[in-house]
Amino acid sequence: MERDSSGFDPHTPNVARLYDYFLGGKDHFPADREAAERILRVAPEIRAAARANRAFLGRAVRRLAEAGVTQFLDLGTGLPAWNNVHEVAAKVTPHARVVYVDRDPVVLVHARAMPPGPGTTTVVEGDLRKPEAILRDPDVMRALDFGRPVAVLLVAVMHYVTESERPDEIVAALREALAPGSYLVMSHGTSDARAAFVRQSTHIYQRASLPLTLRGRDRIMELFEGFELVDPGLVWLPEWRPEQADLIDFPGGPESSLALCGVGRLGAGRRRPT
Repeated sequence: MERDSSGFDPHTPNVARLYDYFLGGKDHFPADREAAERILRVAPEIRAAARANRAFLGRAVRRLAEAGVTQFLDLGTGLPAWNNVHEVAAKVTPHARVVYVDRDPVVLVHARAMPPGPGTTTVVEGDLRKPEAILRDPDVMRALDFGRPVAVLLVAVMHYVTESERPDEIVAALREALAPGSYLVMSHGTSDARAAFVRQSTHIYQRASLPLTLRGRDRIMELFEGFELVDPGLVWLPEWRPEQADLIDFPGGPESSLALCGVGRLGAGRRRPT
């Protein structure tokens, strides 16, 4: 998510464009490449971590679609890449409804230019730090029926929310809008990664005006409050229901993926407030 302004600035590193660079994309500028290379000098494994995060997103969406979920709300969606949510969901549920939300104008332009799938794809400008505004957005309300299960996707975005921005309240506001049987999909950079990466990458992101809040396992677990984690729980990126190809980049161990991930389900016993 953009931190300070929704205006386009090619001279300031941008979260979405950094991620695009790590994934091998082409939608970035010299300032992004310079910042990315500084990070890669500290943590060369971040390219593999970015791929693992994208692969986790695809696996989670596919599994939830197979479980019957037909509605997806992707917050902080980032630039389009491979395994876009509407493409993955449509392979299982052709009429899936997907809402992409971001505040970066470049992301919004690219997202709106994506070829539509057989289902309903909606792109909305919104700030994750203002969840109530997203939930009240007329386009979101038209696209999604919150009386039925929705999968909320917070993939590699909550570590750009500082503690002063009250991440628990953000997730709680989203949770309160969901019907039983809904899901929360989250991946989050963790301070449980190797110390040199945590220390230096946090500093580099801070210098680029992109505050990075890496949280420990227990703190990330707290963000799943109200959801029951499905098997295998909160794990490193390549450990969440992997396929053989998902493990190739991590011969030294899954912790080099630098992020933890999980999928939580809102129990049937929960009732939305009236």
